[in-house]
Parts: sequence; structure tokens; C-alpha cells
Amino acid sequence: MSDALKPGQKSPGSGQVKIVGPRGGDTGKERTTTKGNPLPPTPKPGQRYVPVDGTKNKSGFK
Repeated sequence: MSDALKPGQKSPGSGQVKIVGPRGGDTGKERTTTKGNPLPPTPKPGQRYVPVDGTKNKSGFK
């Protein structure tokens, strides 16, 4: 799970990120982020964000 992002970390791109549990399990929840802004807190400790779908412009996830 090397592409997992921590809450509070600056978002590397704009688009949808899904919330995954401490061991990488899908929680079924997603958030929308914008490039350069900090990621919001997760509902539970130990959860992380994984990029799912970047925007279709140059600021989307690579």
C-alpha cells in the first residue's frame, strides 16, 4: 500500500480518494480532494487515503 496518503498530508493531485483501513481494506467511503490542500481527517484512527480517480485536467493524480 505504498500509494496510501495520510490525513493532513498535502494532496498530490485533484480527484477522488477512497478511505482504506489500517490493513488496506476498503471502507466504502470516498472524498474529493484538490491538489496542494491537506487531506481531511479520517473517520477512525489508522485509516489512510488511496487515489481512485483523478480529474481530467493537468492537476489530476498521476
